[in-house]
Amino acid sequence: MARIAVGGMQHETNTFMPTLTDYAYFCTHRDRPPLVRGADVTEWLDGGSFGLSGFLAEMADRHDLVPMVWAGGGAGGMVTDDAFERIAGELIAALSQAMPVDAVYLDQHGAMVTAGYQDADGELLRRVRACVGPDVPIVASLDYHANISPEMVAHADALIAYRTYPHVDRRETGARAAAAIELMLERGRPAGRAFRSLGFVVPSHQQPTGMEPTKSFVDACIDGEAGDVFNLSYLGGFRLSDIHHCGVSVVASAWTQVAADAAVDAVAEKILRREAEFDEPMLMPDDCAREAMSIAAKSSKPVLICDPQDNPGGGGSGDTTGMLAALVRNGAEDAVVGTMHDADAAVAAHAAGIGAELTLDIGGKADLPDNEPFHGQFTVLALGDGRMRTTGPVVGGRDIDIGATALLGIGGVKVLVTEKRVQAYDQSLFRHVGVEPKDQKILGLKSAVHFRGDFGPLAEKVLVIKAPGGCPADPRDLPYKNLKLGTRLGPKGPPFLPNR
Repeated sequence: MARIAVGGMQHETNTFMPTLTDYAYFCTHRDRPPLVRGADVTEWLDGGSFGLSGFLAEMADRHDLVPMVWAGGGAGGMVTDDAFERIAGELIAALSQAMPVDAVYLDQHGAMVTAGYQDADGELLRRVRACVGPDVPIVASLDYHANISPEMVAHADALIAYRTYPHVDRRETGARAAAAIELMLERGRPAGRAFRSLGFVVPSHQQPTGMEPTKSFVDACIDGEAGDVFNLSYLGGFRLSDIHHCGVSVVASAWTQVAADAAVDAVAEKILRREAEFDEPMLMPDDCAREAMSIAAKSSKPVLICDPQDNPGGGGSGDTTGMLAALVRNGAEDAVVGTMHDADAAVAAHAAGIGAELTLDIGGKADLPDNEPFHGQFTVLALGDGRMRTTGPVVGGRDIDIGATALLGIGGVKVLVTEKRVQAYDQSLFRHVGVEPKDQKILGLKSAVHFRGDFGPLAEKVLVIKAPGGCPADPRDLPYKNLKLGTRLGPKGPPFLPNR
């Protein structure tokens, strides 16, 4: 029986958002657990839908697991140095007290940025390696959107990424990390580690792993795990982190360096050959609303409009109003928009009660270009306390708390307003206020891809809207400063040049 320290700190950092992610945010129970320590790590994550949940399921009965600290900040603006140092400091302190250990498992994201560290995940791994020394295996599970750096590869023995987007294999990824540690406990640290940066960034809505060309890249990684190669991961990168090591990459761990290099080179060649195939068109708001209405009029299934540029899952504010305004302006019927983050509107609706008529300015609070509140007279149709258990394949089985919720109606359009920011990735969010998603004509969802896991099977068609938001889809619209010189802004896009 081995002694294995477990924990993690996760954040997907959108450096273009003006708001910061502070320590208090990590400590808040939202659509994921708050910061937890020691035995509470197991209490909150056992049986859940996180990488550490899957790791616990595989290893708890076979090894002595020592829970340290786990913090899930979701996605948002830059993490404050205070938050990073406090949480990382706690984790390293707990690890120091747990020594000696035979291995370390970290449930990370891979795209965390602070003012002091462009590569905060690499810095956390560096500190863990410094604590345990050169002989102890370290394995981290990562989000599919991790931005891999040489430092991350140098300090970890395996970086094991989700294979799905929507992310429906978080638990399975934790189980794969457990298998990697089992191997290393038998054979020691691997001699081979390699990664390749492919030199371009890709919009999230073009990266679903069930669609080509991404599906083939993931399949190649699965097929490539053979012989001396025990981990091979394709990562789509997170374009909204303005850092040097941003973009698409491949990473491998193997028992020989030759095998690791050959594995990443084979997948990298496939990606570069098909780079131009990343493509998912976007529609301007009024065009998108009218197209959705036209399709919905002839279908018994809902048309889905995804709003990737205001995706809370990418750090977006969740409060831009372009999609809502277009649907109202064009006279849409049986349409529901969600989720709109506006604590003031949610609280006002609760104070007024069901059936009340309210004149409100909804959304438009985040300091973003073209982000204006939507002014109108709304009817309070339903209310909820925001506490529910999710049911879908992406985040199913979580007990979440998104604060006061309200379903407001204006004309033929309803909008789901929430006190806390949350991505529209689970049908339970709508059912909480009495909306059955399959019975709607149009569902306007603030999400880039995760909505496809639970809502996709319902859809007649999916349309992608180009409405204002803090997650610009086209990399050419982003004011990068720190990308590696020459990084292509989109598949086959123009190269990044300073002061362009």
